[in-house]
Amino acid sequence: MNAPTPKRAPRAGPDAFHAWLFVAPALLGFTLFHLLPTLRAFYIGLTSWNLMSPPTFVGLDNYRRLLSDERFWDSMRVTVLYVLYNVPLQTLLALALAVLLDRFGRSVFMRATVLMPFLVSNVIAAMIWFWMLDPALGPGNRWLEAGGLGRHGFFSDTAMALPTIAAMNIWRHVGFNALLFYTGLQAIPRQLYQAASLDGASGWQVFWSITLPLLRPILVFVVVTSVIGSFQIFDAIAVTTLGGPADSTRTVMWYIYQSAFGSFRMGYASAMSCVLFAGLVIVTVTQMRLLRAGESDLQ
Repeated sequence: MNAPTPKRAPRAGPDAFHAWLFVAPALLGFTLFHLLPTLRAFYIGLTSWNLMSPPTFVGLDNYRRLLSDERFWDSMRVTVLYVLYNVPLQTLLALALAVLLDRFGRSVFMRATVLMPFLVSNVIAAMIWFWMLDPALGPGNRWLEAGGLGRHGFFSDTAMALPTIAAMNIWRHVGFNALLFYTGLQAIPRQLYQAASLDGASGWQVFWSITLPLLRPILVFVVVTSVIGSFQIFDAIAVTTLGGPADSTRTVMWYIYQSAFGSFRMGYASAMSCVLFAGLVIVTVTQMRLLRAGESDLQ
């Protein structure tokens, strides 16, 4: 009996060449602007470098210093608090807005209106909010005073500054996330809703049993990207509070910036960046496992 002839691996044809040709610009940009800087940041994190003299290799000293740095851990606490202010409410509002758009406002004008805040840059949005909520000149405080609620220093109060920045971020991103959910709603077969209606299911039962499970891939994407973006909040703080008042808005990204360009401790700042990167990888993998990102309920 003759032995079976081993199969040869398929040769890369012109389609593979064309595929690599199209991917090459993105791959080159990723390598130059993401991969190489990340690898260099890992190296700089092992050095002592003040930007004025050549870096000196110090091994894991920067990471050992992190363990006893109270300001670093406080900045992590502020960042986690900001994430808790921002992500759950932003996701719920985006989901509710998407359902409303799907039921009552499918026009292009409505979708464009919802997306408009996202088209405003973070810096411009922060400047607008900072002016509107100014305790002396802002129209927002004038409206509150006219309503008998008095004036408030939203960005100068230690208890209100971080929630205010979170509200600003929610206002800017909720429309974009709503459109992501809206796109997911369009992919759900309408006959599922018709069958549920014939079975006498209520609106809440339909939402919890059909809509939400089938939106899980979009939900995973929105939650994961929102968490990653929230941990990297920087520009809004740079425009409004500069980490104050009394360090109540000093997030980890702002502390990294202060360490690198305020105290000229580039090695220590790079070590913090590497710790933040590792933490985000762990958080992302955990979220994707808990939310079963690789599975789909739509058969």
